[in-house]
Amino acid sequence: MEAAELKLEMTPAQAVERLEGDLDLSRGELAVTLSATPRTLERWRAGATHPQRDARRRLAALLNLDEHLRDTFTDWEAAREWLRAPSPYLGGLTPADALRAGRADRVEAALEALDSGVFV
Repeated sequence: MEAAELKLEMTPAQAVERLEGDLDLSRGELAVTLSATPRTLERWRAGATHPQRDARRRLAALLNLDEHLRDTFTDWEAAREWLRAPSPYLGGLTPADALRAGRADRVEAALEALDSGVFV
């Protein structure tokens, strides 16, 4: 089974909790990153609703990014340092700022560049 499929087996509540903690995003920032509202995230947490197509795809993409960070860095503090450091690949923005702006795709690309040795 592919990694993305495994991540989708996680409940939306578990996914939101994990992403808030791992990516060091507030509920509002995570909502922006997912193109949702904080109220929608609360409904996901409560199990009252579930993410639909686009939101589910964005949630899976963030979970994949989270897993990619875990695979790339030896410990979670190193991953958080990378998320907080200005990145030339992101035009001087930190990866966390790019996430807050809803650009998880750019953060994933920066992480792929790091993995391939672009900034080593």
